[in-house]
Amino acid sequence: MNLQESGEMYLETIYLLSKEKPAVRSIDVADKMGYSKPSVSRAVGLLKNGGFITVDKDGFLQLTEIGITVAERTYERHRVLTAFFVGLGVEATVASEDACKIEHVISNETFDAIKQNSNI
Repeated sequence: MNLQESGEMYLETIYLLSKEKPAVRSIDVADKMGYSKPSVSRAVGLLKNGGFITVDKDGFLQLTEIGITVAERTYERHRVLTAFFVGLGVEATVASEDACKIEHVISNETFDAIKQNSNI
């Protein structure tokens, strides 16, 4: 399954929430992202069908191996790009917002070059 930006954002959010709490449910994702429960429910179904997450009988979300890989890659891009932009003099909030937009479309080649040449 080829993920769109929104799928990557959901996986990144589940990943970050799982670092904060022992168990993550759809309602936690909805609260964190500011989305409606039906929107999150639809996304969870798509991510489950794509093999990126599992949902247990109690509704707890768990990233699969591929889900973790995508979430970690997306989060790394966010961190590195944010730091790169801050290093250029961009205010931290703006840098983070811009990184969030770019992290989904930047090529591996360009990202790797930024990462290698910015000492981040």
